[in-house]
Amino acid sequence: MSTRAEQYAVRVCAREQISPHLIRLRLAGRAPDWFPSTGIPDEWVGLIVPGQYQVRYYTVRGLAGAEIVLDVVVHEMGLVTEWASHDCVGEHAIITEPKGSYAPPQDAEWQILAGDLTAMPAIAQIIESTELPTKVLAEVADDLPDYLPTGAEVTWLSPPHAGSALSAAVESIAWPDGVGYFWMAGESGQMRAIRKYLMRERRGTAYDVMGYWRRSASRQPRAVDPGPIWRAGKSAGRTDEEIWAAYDAARDNSDSAARST
Repeated sequence: MSTRAEQYAVRVCAREQISPHLIRLRLAGRAPDWFPSTGIPDEWVGLIVPGQYQVRYYTVRGLAGAEIVLDVVVHEMGLVTEWASHDCVGEHAIITEPKGSYAPPQDAEWQILAGDLTAMPAIAQIIESTELPTKVLAEVADDLPDYLPTGAEVTWLSPPHAGSALSAAVESIAWPDGVGYFWMAGESGQMRAIRKYLMRERRGTAYDVMGYWRRSASRQPRAVDPGPIWRAGKSAGRTDEEIWAAYDAARDNSDSAARST
């Protein structure tokens, strides 16, 4: 039996810049009931953008008829950042079947949700989909006053140093009495530290803590950016193979230039 995730072709119907680092994409499939939602509030899908084969994962912010909504966080560089930052309406991409992890105890009396900007779509979905009394710790540099639905007690944290405000806020939580649930997502290194803290200090609390992205201090811009080559190739009507050949040639030329200097 194959363990490969199912894949679905989608088309970008609309693109909206919600904040400096958050872009909303509306994606439509080829049939009215094409998307097999799990019903789990924090469900996510893998996204494969044109000209790439690697998968990046994003929370499904909402469903609207035959469309799904993804709120994409853009970083300084990245596979999806390069694509979503330009006008990609009308372009085609691929998503994988959804999965989710949100699983509070059946007798939960409260929940605390925490995360950085990448966690905001899932936190918004959870607030909309559950009736548990909810507190939110949000470490977000962008101004998003109306992004989270009403009904939760939200503390907005400005990040003076990446992850530090959120970590300190989690370690200073006044945990409510009774059965509860803690959900958190953000940068992988910070999430590992929080998991260790919870294992040590909150053994009786049900929780899910997930690394949504990884910070790399050593990451360098690529010598040849495939984005412009891909877009120029598509505009010229070239095939994927021709575009990749042009990209390989550009990289070879760049390497030769670097060796000669």
